[in-house]
Amino acid sequence: MNTSLPLQIASKLPEVKTTIFATMSALAQQHQAINLGQGFPDFACDPNLIEHVHEAMLTEHNQYPLMPGAIPLRQAIADKVRSLYNAVYSVDTEITVTAGATQAIMTSILACVHAGDEVIVIEPAYDSYVPTIQLAGGIPVLVGMRLENDEFRIDWDALKSKINDKTRLIIINSPHNPTGTTLQTSDLDALAHMTRDSKILILSDEVYEHMVFDGKAHLSLASHPELAARSFIISSFGKTYHVTGWKVAYVLAPQALSTEFRKVHQFNVFTVNSAMQFGLASYMQNSDAHLQLATFYQEKRDYFRSALAASNFRLLPVTGTYFQCVDYSAISDKSELAFASWLTEEIGVAAIPVSAFYQNQTQNKLVRFCFAKKKETLDAALERLNKL
Repeated sequence: MNTSLPLQIASKLPEVKTTIFATMSALAQQHQAINLGQGFPDFACDPNLIEHVHEAMLTEHNQYPLMPGAIPLRQAIADKVRSLYNAVYSVDTEITVTAGATQAIMTSILACVHAGDEVIVIEPAYDSYVPTIQLAGGIPVLVGMRLENDEFRIDWDALKSKINDKTRLIIINSPHNPTGTTLQTSDLDALAHMTRDSKILILSDEVYEHMVFDGKAHLSLASHPELAARSFIISSFGKTYHVTGWKVAYVLAPQALSTEFRKVHQFNVFTVNSAMQFGLASYMQNSDAHLQLATFYQEKRDYFRSALAASNFRLLPVTGTYFQCVDYSAISDKSELAFASWLTEEIGVAAIPVSAFYQNQTQNKLVRFCFAKKKETLDAALERLNKL
């Protein structure tokens, strides 16, 4: 290769830099800090799941499966969705297995957003939404959540004011990353009301669907027929079964939307790891694995919150996900990024600044911890945090 010639390219994402998750994880590794930043478990998955995948490998499930996903896995997904949400999705035409939820998000957006279309994004928001909209030629329209009495809620009046003839898609996320809040029935009704008699589509990011606490049920858009009829609904096996590195997820959508989704899916991924699909299908025959997840993570939430209750952090409520947001204003007046960096470098605990989930770096003096960790990991981190 001739390296003497300058290489120039017009960036399609000139504002995008390395993600905050990669940045904070690298900083944690550099300073040997306890990483409560990036959202993945540090404990093993169920050994029975590994056995199911191993058996799938041994029985020759090692070649390309069908493009929309292995039929046994799509059937298991259909059965789960029918049982939990009383919603019927066709195995053949309305369920697609994806290479993780981020791919599902990107493919959904690319399938329906055209140049000049507006897409409403509710902030704070997962960091892949806006860049993907921009890659599709769409225009992100940002709507901030209200923070009242330490609780984040969607400002539906503000959202409605952003809807116009160019609005193509609204992205929602519940249980919500990073705030740990969940949608209520009134939220679904508000969304249905403002999209009724329109051509607006919805992308519903529900990757933490099985992590809803205090005896509450997850309100999937699949359970709301009017919304389901216009929605891409995304869930994640990685989040549900503690295997984020496997990158396997799925999308539910009515046939017309699934058809367009699969047109993109077949060219940006084509299909997903065969053995893991067949292994997951077999493992899902025991529904306890996902039905017990809320209890499992609620215990971790309660343990983490109880241990920080007497600290100088102010804990925001958590009704879902495995994230805890805290207000550190009684400890420091640093910006969120500066505080998270200081916390990692000097105290030895990594967190994510909530400002990283905004395009304009809103400052509320909040950082996000992940409590999807072993007890000994949490104990070591809590000992350091309680000294502040």
